Amino acid sequence: MRALMLIALVFVSAQAKTGEEDEWVHLPNKCEVCKFLSIEMKSAFEETGKTKAVIDTNYRFLDNKGAPPIKYVKSDIRFIEVMESVCSRILQYNLHKERDGSNRFAKGMSETFSTLHNLVHKGVKVVMDIPYELWNETSAEVADLKKQCDVMIEQYEEVIEDWYKGNQEEDLTKHLCEKHVLKGHDTSCLQENWIGKKGDTAAIAEDKKKKKSKKKAKNSEDGQKKEKKVKKKKRKSKLTGENSDKLKKEDGHTSLEDIQEKTEL
Repeated sequence: MRALMLIALVFVSAQAKTGEEDEWVHLPNKCEVCKFLSIEMKSAFEETGKTKAVIDTNYRFLDNKGAPPIKYVKSDIRFIEVMESVCSRILQYNLHKERDGSNRFAKGMSETFSTLHNLVHKGVKVVMDIPYELWNETSAEVADLKKQCDVMIEQYEEVIEDWYKGNQEEDLTKHLCEKHVLKGHDTSCLQENWIGKKGDTAAIAEDKKKKKSKKKAKNSEDGQKKEKKVKKKKRKSKLTGENSDKLKKEDGHTSLEDIQEKTEL
């Protein structure tokens, strides 16, 4: 019964894609566009900020002097690259019709389509208006989200650049969305967070990603502690050996090396 209900839900979505029931297409609003633009931009800057690359600007002009090299993380090149690619990241999202508000946009396969795919893999015949090969195509809502993102980037490029060059300590969502794009408008979508639920494939994938990141951090921390412990043990052993030799000489005892030297003489 649940599978039939899900099929009916996707059937409605398929009709929306073909334009037969336009009222079922819920296009993203300005708040949602700015929310995901800022999320992906922060993610892009975080990813590109891990490098220690340096850009050589010393080209030796007529005066035989050039500009000193600059770090990539502070360069205009990094800013331009992120600005040009950030909206393309939006196409990684899918429409999760079982969710409400801005939470309907998320990465990973929706619970609905995950169930339908599982039915197909089990040999169940699923009749749809659209062929199986098109099930994972970009939805009208996600395509519009990307389109609006491109427009917003052009309109607020200077605002983002000001943040990049001097206000990065402030959260980008607050700086771009609350203070500029949505100033005087509804900002409620910015506080919407998907807490996930059992069986949600996208939530499961996100949990795995977080657990993997935590495990990696823990392993790194354990490795550092182990290395410190080994160094401390070696240092302690060395000091103990040195003190032992010193005590032997002070007590008038002869070391093995001394005995060997005397024997040779």
